[in-house]
Amino acid sequence: MSHDDARPHTPAHGHGGHAPGHHHGGADMDWEVMGPLLESGAELHSAVFEQAAAWLRTLLAPQGRTAAPVRRILDVGSGPGVATCLLAAAFPEAEVVAVDPTPALLDRTRARAAARGLADRVTTHRAELPDGLDGEAAPDGGAHPTGPVGDADLIWSSRTLHHVGDQRRAVATLARHLRPGGVLALSEGGLPQRFLPRDIGFGRPGLQARLDALNEEWFARMRAGLPGAEDTVEDWPAFLTEAGLDTPRSRTFLVDLPAPLPAGGRAYVAAGLTRAVEAFGDEIAPDDLAAVTRLLDPDDPAGLARRPDVFLLAAQTVHAARAR
Repeated sequence: MSHDDARPHTPAHGHGGHAPGHHHGGADMDWEVMGPLLESGAELHSAVFEQAAAWLRTLLAPQGRTAAPVRRILDVGSGPGVATCLLAAAFPEAEVVAVDPTPALLDRTRARAAARGLADRVTTHRAELPDGLDGEAAPDGGAHPTGPVGDADLIWSSRTLHHVGDQRRAVATLARHLRPGGVLALSEGGLPQRFLPRDIGFGRPGLQARLDALNEEWFARMRAGLPGAEDTVEDWPAFLTEAGLDTPRSRTFLVDLPAPLPAGGRAYVAAGLTRAVEAFGDEIAPDDLAAVTRLLDPDDPAGLARRPDVFLLAAQTVHAARAR
């Protein structure tokens, strides 16, 4: 199960930006196409990772004391490594291990780290969450090691755990890999993304809210179909406490890119809207589908590519707690 700071997020999705059809379990995914899209989407959300890293530094230095050096970080569900590299920049004394099940994304992580002069501190590890973190090493000696991932002073996992059937057990697994005094940070939840005004000048006002409702239904079906799915209250601070960690805290961070959104941001929004149409199909009302078709038409003056009022506003919540 890989996370995704990295995956492109469907703007219709209200669970921290996750997209229908993103790369979890995507064995048949075309990574030559999807990899760059995941990376550019994560780059648009870099402000969240930077703000969260600054907050985590304060949690690692309780009661006003100087923070102990963070020597090892795990980015669990790292995707193409955007957050991995930002964590390496934020904690310059640390080795940062990108953990993901997809070799093509781990390759992108290595390339990204090398381009930023971080190759000596960023490594990769191939594993599924949660069981792969303690699994046996594979015999093939591939580019990305497998087997037990080891312990860390800081573990970051963004928008990954809600794609694990038993979320509570997954949190407990991550907590077992913390060193004493270390911090586990889970980026889960937030608010639905917004990218257009409520009234876009055609169709019924409130298009995004109706897509959000469809996305909630999609998300419930996705969760119900996961292996070992547990029907439980998604109380992330409670999960952290049950895993034996202390003083859980939550903070929400914003991505606020005002209109007019640059071309890269518009492409991200359009890709997410396209995936929403593919996922929701005929559940979308005909008039809403007609409106979305206009928005996705690059030649339509009222489409995403040309209208001046496209923006990106996203809120992502991070839950963190400390090992004893």
